[in-house]
This record gives sequence, structure tokens and C-alpha cells, in this order.
Amino acid sequence: MAKTIIVKQVGSPIRRPADQRATLIGLGLNKMHRMRELEDTPSIRGMLNKISHLVEIVEEKG
Repeated sequence: MAKTIIVKQVGSPIRRPADQRATLIGLGLNKMHRMRELEDTPSIRGMLNKISHLVEIVEEKG
């Protein structure tokens, strides 16, 4: 079974650069307090690192 992480959006994309908004949408997080379970891959970790001020990792599974 692959490792997964649960990510929650805690910051608003309002007044953020377009690439940060696009990264949120790419992760499936475009509204406040929305949570997603994502596969823990280097590409996902890179996306989370880019918008670390807008999201928080709630739980790591696996």
C-alpha cells in the first residue's frame, strides 16, 4: 500500500500569485478548510512545499 498524506487548506488564495492558485487547484484544494487525501510522492511534496503557507499536513498514513 502506498503512503498517503491528508492535507487541509488553511489559507485563502485571494491576493496570491496565479501559480499558487493553480497549485491549490491541482491538489484539489480551492476552498477554505477543504481536506484531501493524496499519495505521498516527491511531486506532491514539491507542490506542498510551494504553498506551505496555505496548507497544513494533518496526518501521514502508511
